[in-house]
Amino acid sequence: DVQLQASGGGLVQAGGSLRLSCAASGFTFGGHYVIGWFRQAPGKEREGVSTISTSDGMTHYADSVKGRFTVSNDNAKNTVYLQMTSLKPEDTAVYYCAADPKDLLSLVDDYEYWGQGTQVTVSS
Repeated sequence: DVQLQASGGGLVQAGGSLRLSCAASGFTFGGHYVIGWFRQAPGKEREGVSTISTSDGMTHYADSVKGRFTVSNDNAKNTVYLQMTSLKPEDTAVYYCAADPKDLLSLVDDYEYWGQGTQVTVSS
C-alpha cells in the first residue's frame, strides 16, 4: 500500500523557520510519481504550496511562498522535505503531502494518495 506521513510541524514566531518531512512507502522514488505539499487553514479551502518530481527533481511553487519555501527530495530515503523560512502568520495551516503518478507538476489537489497532515502555527 502507498502510505505518506507528514511530520515536523510546530509553533514558531513570525520570521522563523521550520522543516517539514514527508516519508513515503509503497512505491519507489525516481519513477513517474510527483509529491505535492498542500495546506488548509481554518475556514479556507485547501491550496497547493509546492510540488516536486521524484524522477528529475523539477519543482514548482505557489506565488505566495516563492522565495521563502524550498522543496527537496532524498530518493534513497523515499523522503521529501519542505524547508520554510520567513514564516508569516498567514502560513498557519495543516500541511499535507500527497503523491500522484502525474506527467506534469501540479498544485491542483487531485492527487491520488494523501498523508494525514501536520500542524504549523506561526505567531505574530
